[in-house]
Amino acid sequence: MNQIYSEQFFLGCAVWAYKNWVGDLFPPGSRSADFLSLYSHRFTTVEGNTTFYAIPDSKTIHRWKDQTPAEFKFCLKFPRSITHQGQLQPQIPAALNFIEKMQGLDTRLGPFFAQLPPSYSPEFMEDLREFLQALPVQKTQLALEVRHPDWFTEPHATALNQFLETLGVGRVLLDTRPVYLGEDDPQLHSERRKPQLPVQFNLTSSFSLIRFISHPKLSVNQPFLEEWITQINKWLSQGTQIYFFVHCPIEDYSPQTARHFQSCLEQQNILVPPLPWNSIDQPPTQLSLW
Repeated sequence: MNQIYSEQFFLGCAVWAYKNWVGDLFPPGSRSADFLSLYSHRFTTVEGNTTFYAIPDSKTIHRWKDQTPAEFKFCLKFPRSITHQGQLQPQIPAALNFIEKMQGLDTRLGPFFAQLPPSYSPEFMEDLREFLQALPVQKTQLALEVRHPDWFTEPHATALNQFLETLGVGRVLLDTRPVYLGEDDPQLHSERRKPQLPVQFNLTSSFSLIRFISHPKLSVNQPFLEEWITQINKWLSQGTQIYFFVHCPIEDYSPQTARHFQSCLEQQNILVPPLPWNSIDQPPTQLSLW
């Protein structure tokens, strides 16, 4: 009997506290204080954008732990005070402190990820080496997102991947194709500030984070989702752990796009774990692509 990839595939959105999800993802009348608990009983992971802007205190961390199931995963972004202040080496103490502080999440702590700004180019490779080598990558999952275009060209792309593979640091795979190739909608302009970078299906560790910047129209996303289905099926069969996050310029659409992706995976007989949301509220038999 085939084994479900219960500890290999996690699906979620970029945030959990979004009031417009009340009546859709959240029951009508839901209070903001309950959003995290409600979200974590519908999805299995969340991209912790909140830590990019502010580091939570110990009381908040323990509240997050208490409000979520033991198997739920927070994938926390390094604070911008660490990653967006020039070179990284001077921020090593702050990064170590951040990692240590978040250990209060216990089993709910997924991979950390460091998102580097577009200004951080391969000329800073030695700085990046010093930074990553100083972090406890042997006992903490860490992933890296690079945004300068030169990281995606040779010889820099191979050098980066080989270095990350040596350390066991994962790649964050950012896919902005839907918002760039979709219709020219003013509501998409905020997401088009994200760099238009090539999607390179590279694995450098036993896990990977995928950030899918979706279009509000499901039909625009569909060909890209199908491409990801093929990749995810291959990686799961190899034992890779996958965290898949759905963003959207209009976050109202993110949960349903993620739910649709889950349905697509299941229709292809890929043995991903059931989406908790579906046991609470069964989705329609067929979602419209339009």
